[in-house]
Amino acid sequence: MRPDRLNPLFAAAASLPSVGPAAVRALERLDIARVKDVLFHFPIGWRHTRSITHLADAREGERVAIPVTIVAHEPPRGRGPHRIAADDAGGLGLVLAFFGPRASGLAARFPVGSTITVAGRLDLWNGCFQIIHPEPVQGRVAEAEPVYPLTQGMTSRRLAALATSALERVPELEEWIEPSLLAKKGWPAFREALSLVHSNPESEAARNRLAHDELFASQLAWALVRARRRRVKGRALQGSGRLTDRLLESLPWPLTGAQRHAIAEIAGDMAQPAAMLRLLQGDVGAGKTVVALMALLFAVEAGAQGAFLAPTDLLARQHHATLQTMLGTLPVRLGFLSGRDKGKAREATLSALAAGEIDILVGTHAIFMGAVQYRNLGLAIVDEQHRFGVAQRMMLSEKADRPPHLLVMTATPIPRTLALAHFGEMDVSRLDERPPGRQPVDTRVVALARLDDVLDGLARHIASGAQAYWVCPLLDAGVEEEVQSDPDAAAPAVARAAMLKHRFGNSVALVHGKMPGAQRDAEMARFQSGAAKVLVATTVIEVGVDVPNASLMVIEAAERFGLAQLHQLRGRVGRGTAKSVCLLLRGENLSASAKERLKMMRATDDGFAIAEADLKLRGAGELLGTRQSGDQGFTIATPEQVSRLLPAADADARLLMARDGGLEGPRGAAARNLLYIFEKDAAVATLRGG
Repeated sequence: MRPDRLNPLFAAAASLPSVGPAAVRALERLDIARVKDVLFHFPIGWRHTRSITHLADAREGERVAIPVTIVAHEPPRGRGPHRIAADDAGGLGLVLAFFGPRASGLAARFPVGSTITVAGRLDLWNGCFQIIHPEPVQGRVAEAEPVYPLTQGMTSRRLAALATSALERVPELEEWIEPSLLAKKGWPAFREALSLVHSNPESEAARNRLAHDELFASQLAWALVRARRRRVKGRALQGSGRLTDRLLESLPWPLTGAQRHAIAEIAGDMAQPAAMLRLLQGDVGAGKTVVALMALLFAVEAGAQGAFLAPTDLLARQHHATLQTMLGTLPVRLGFLSGRDKGKAREATLSALAAGEIDILVGTHAIFMGAVQYRNLGLAIVDEQHRFGVAQRMMLSEKADRPPHLLVMTATPIPRTLALAHFGEMDVSRLDERPPGRQPVDTRVVALARLDDVLDGLARHIASGAQAYWVCPLLDAGVEEEVQSDPDAAAPAVARAAMLKHRFGNSVALVHGKMPGAQRDAEMARFQSGAAKVLVATTVIEVGVDVPNASLMVIEAAERFGLAQLHQLRGRVGRGTAKSVCLLLRGENLSASAKERLKMMRATDDGFAIAEADLKLRGAGELLGTRQSGDQGFTIATPEQVSRLLPAADADARLLMARDGGLEGPRGAAARNLLYIFEKDAAVATLRGG
């Protein structure tokens, strides 16, 4: 339960002085509902004002505060402004200009003969200094004023005043940062840091301290979940080697060092009574499927069942076919279940699963729906885990009397700091080596203006007996306005397929996410069998599609894709023995970041290096959006601060748990306040699924 002394921070923003219904509505548009939201709504810049007494000391474009004597009023002509002639202390003239509604009542506010201090930006008009919409100033002029993110009905001065009031409600709190780290960084205390952020433009140390606090709270919550998970009894599964040894003997090439290391980590986890929760990151073509199958066979060897969950029917069927091929003659009973399975076939699968007659079940989310019962589920594998929510993964866990071991996989390399931030509950294994036999892909950037040359090259490619992908970012003419307004816009996938069919006939197949499943499967089957030579697609083929004979990838409007997505698409080729090529078709008008992305794609095929570059170019929010990462966005910490500060925050959280007694020690008691302030107290009980 939240300590009473923190309650003022969670009071409604309407409880602050002079906040009426109109202000509440404006604050709500800024996502400010409570006092602590006001405190965490930081300035985005500062407005500097210099106090002067003579215009001769001023510079054009400068913001000044100056006392002037009102000389005369000139009412507006037509749509022109209301102008007020004024003199400075030395008699130099200054024009004060007001447009529109702001021009009402000026005679009373600026009476002729009065001396008033005004503030604003100095511009030149007809050879004379002018200030548009000057602000009357009373008392001392602030040299620096914070500028906040705003909405209609709210000003920066009003927000600054609210922040001042909110600061009065912040209690003095015991320090939760490890003392040596605090001394090394030279950071202020929590309450002082909040004050500095809102009052001092040179508050970099304060901003960093508060960003660290937010990251520390997040990592401490993950650490607490890890600790709790270790206390929950699962089931130790010790493989015998009777199946895994035979699988390794049947592979056409040896495992990489990264694969062997990941398999050893997984085997070690599964042999423990605490349920495994591990994230397996694999670069394109790094061999995640072999590692996953080894884990499944460990479970089968120990007398348990395994479940392999894929996000789409297409990918699930691909995994099922791949596992069948890899298992060969091994005595392992493999089953499949998706939402499309109906009637007797579905009932037969469910009956066999409940009776323990299926060792490994592959499928979509259908494999954990209500009617599905396992006899002895020991391991669940979730592929492309970002497409599944926590609740779905927990439903899968509930299919066993004890929590099953859980291995989640992603083909998208994730920068180390983001892996810490968004998958902090999980232990992480990385596959960053390419197995022997994988061919490097020759990546080239080609102007869309050379489309005819690309089509001629595609014709030669098909004539040689090879196959090709052609990926478009747009699906249909529903974005007609965008296409018409941008001459470089990619042709929709449907239209591009029609154009290619005109030249290459029925050898062109088309798949996209809006097609009926059966039709999409039929088109994919035509391509996988070789009956179709060109597959036109949207990014539905980004992961999982494996056709070794496809050695050409054309990505149209490549500048519209993120780096990680381009890398995933390029990974669909280079899977056979032939030399593979990826053509990045670009428009003419490229942004600076688009040029950097295409340059990076030419420079390297290292997915982890590409992920780090993608983070720098796009930021964590775009790279790992809420659909992928869950509710792990940060209010205070910027992407740059996450990259720079999170490793230290994670290390400090682990130190608190390992050396300082967790939340039971003196520093832990202070850290409890931190968890409440950043609302991670509730997360401790609900982050079980990662």
